[in-house]
Amino acid sequence: MSAIHQHPSHIDRAGELRTNQVTLDTLWQKAKIAHIAGSRIASVDEKLSFASAKEIQALIDSGKFTEGSRYFLGLDLADRTPYFVWDTQWVGEVSDEKKSEGFTTLREVGAQLSPLEFELALHATALSNWHRAHPRCPRCGGATRVDLGGAARYCDADQSQHHPRTDSAVIVLIKDRADRILLGHQPVWPEGRFSTFAGFLEPGETFEQCVSREVFEESNITVSEIKYLGSQPWPFPASIMIAFEAVTDNPDDAKGDGEEITDVKWFSRDELKAAAKDGSLLLPPTISVARKMIEGWLGEVAIGGETWR
Repeated sequence: MSAIHQHPSHIDRAGELRTNQVTLDTLWQKAKIAHIAGSRIASVDEKLSFASAKEIQALIDSGKFTEGSRYFLGLDLADRTPYFVWDTQWVGEVSDEKKSEGFTTLREVGAQLSPLEFELALHATALSNWHRAHPRCPRCGGATRVDLGGAARYCDADQSQHHPRTDSAVIVLIKDRADRILLGHQPVWPEGRFSTFAGFLEPGETFEQCVSREVFEESNITVSEIKYLGSQPWPFPASIMIAFEAVTDNPDDAKGDGEEITDVKWFSRDELKAAAKDGSLLLPPTISVARKMIEGWLGEVAIGGETWR
């Protein structure tokens, strides 16, 4: 089970090419180039918009965007087409309305993208978020620059190389012996929005230990029979969601912690379908691993409303 439609990667990340800048420059000239500006990615008609190197240069020359950075995403496994992302910013004061012309967010468009484009967009967004957050060396404070085609940053001052960090988080589908599932509500969500339980891995902790701890902290129940389901990159800003299911033998003890989770509800399949249909239950977004976990248990696509927050 995977939120990326159970497909293997469509992209050869071709790490061996990242060390040769001449090779990267050659690939750039014939690449399909995604464009990120701020936190938005170029798209049209629910598909990514790809530009050529010549078109990117024209945008730079127009003065509408900064020179930005180039990150190598890899080669199409089918036809070896190179893909890059150009990570840049608008120049000057630009309204949100203007920024939305030809651009959208990955949250908005992700569910409509093809598997290949979704994979590219996840990679591009994750790299953009990391590079923007790490302009300086954590060892000496000196300025860093893009290295290895975007796969790292390099500090010339102390000659250290730094790689993107991905924060591991578990996400859990809790079931009882009657095969109901438990969903929780966070106070920042709109009324009726429920989802599976999740939390970040702590140092020295296994994924399974994290599952048990997070479930107990947020819902007051203990679990066993912890089984791995799949994973999903989640670059909001820099996570990987590790999905599990687990079974509880004390379902009547379930309650929210009052802080992160303010309400919990058990659902049978019929109850979930009825609540989603009448609008009293809002589910997590279609592109999320949480939605895939719920639908995997349900055995069909869940019909009804959804929301991010």
